[in-house]
Amino acid sequence: MMNREQLIEIANVYGTPVYIYQREKIESQYKKLTAAFKNESTRFFYACKALSNINILKIIQQMGAGLDTVSINEVKLGIKAGFAPDNILFTPNCVDFSEIEEAKEYGVHINIDNISILEQFGNKYAGTYPIMIRLNPHIMAGGNLKISTGHIDSKFGISIHQLRHIERVVKTTGLNVEGLHMHTGSEIKDVNVFLQGLEVMLDVSSHFPNIKYLDLGSGFKVPYSPGEKATDVNLLGEKMKEALNQFKQETGKDLEIWFEPGKYLVSESGSFIVQVNVIKQTPATVFAGVNSGFNHLIRPMFYEAYHHIQNITNPEGTERIYTVVGNLCETDTFCWDRVLNEVREGDFLLLKMQVLMDLKWHPVLIHDVNLLKYCIAKARWN
Repeated sequence: MMNREQLIEIANVYGTPVYIYQREKIESQYKKLTAAFKNESTRFFYACKALSNINILKIIQQMGAGLDTVSINEVKLGIKAGFAPDNILFTPNCVDFSEIEEAKEYGVHINIDNISILEQFGNKYAGTYPIMIRLNPHIMAGGNLKISTGHIDSKFGISIHQLRHIERVVKTTGLNVEGLHMHTGSEIKDVNVFLQGLEVMLDVSSHFPNIKYLDLGSGFKVPYSPGEKATDVNLLGEKMKEALNQFKQETGKDLEIWFEPGKYLVSESGSFIVQVNVIKQTPATVFAGVNSGFNHLIRPMFYEAYHHIQNITNPEGTERIYTVVGNLCETDTFCWDRVLNEVREGDFLLLKMQVLMDLKWHPVLIHDVNLLKYCIAKARWN
């Protein structure tokens, strides 16, 4: 059990701001997913944009998951971390065609979300390389507009209303379409969103005779603030099994299902320690100014995400109300009017994703964002 003295020791030894990741939590989240979908032919590709620390990638590769990437450098990082090309999915958006050509040379799964790129790829490779097509199902979902990716105004995917155009390109160029993909957004609590997307994908799959798999993206919700609930992946697994069994009975097709969990696997595994530089009292509030900002943790500023904060230096101090802010010139605010044990200059604050604070902590590694290097603390991997 990692206590506050150990956390403070890490902060003193490695400096702050500093990230600590818990390997066991990542593994337990992955086991939840594999157990929930154990009755289906399912593959999981970790969306590394959630956390691309190469040591985290090595752990996820050892667990047996694949890797979802959005840039050619993430593809290269995945290969360096030990992922086989067949276990890497490349889903770019608005990248130069040369990146897609390079990804082809690596032999990874390529997901195309633009008719222009679809035509270029088909004309150049004439069906010699299997691809996936990312569709926009026009489903509004997600915890915030900025993390909703399947609505009609989204830049992601090819609209399902352009299906005839897609079919013409495929027929003209001889493209080999082996998979269809969609992703409606992040922090989805309603399992019916996934089922609605699956229904769309199953219907569209009849237009492509070589389809082998359907990728439903991800967006599984984890609880951030008190009272929030996670996506019921067990219920989703049961409902999907029913839908896929019915589809198999009607068509005779047995399709593989892919998911791309990102935050679901890693967000609850991490803690972020910052140090208080100044306490500043104004007529309206009391600010605790720390040695970090949205350059290290952008989520609260980007879409008002909640992170639990503890004063680990003074845990028994009198509770007071603080606004915790960063040291950049922009409005980098970690929280407004939060009740914390009395905060003093020099105290260490612990920011966490998870609500429950009684987990057993075994630090895997530390990412020192000041020095931009990876440091190992009591590592449990080779």
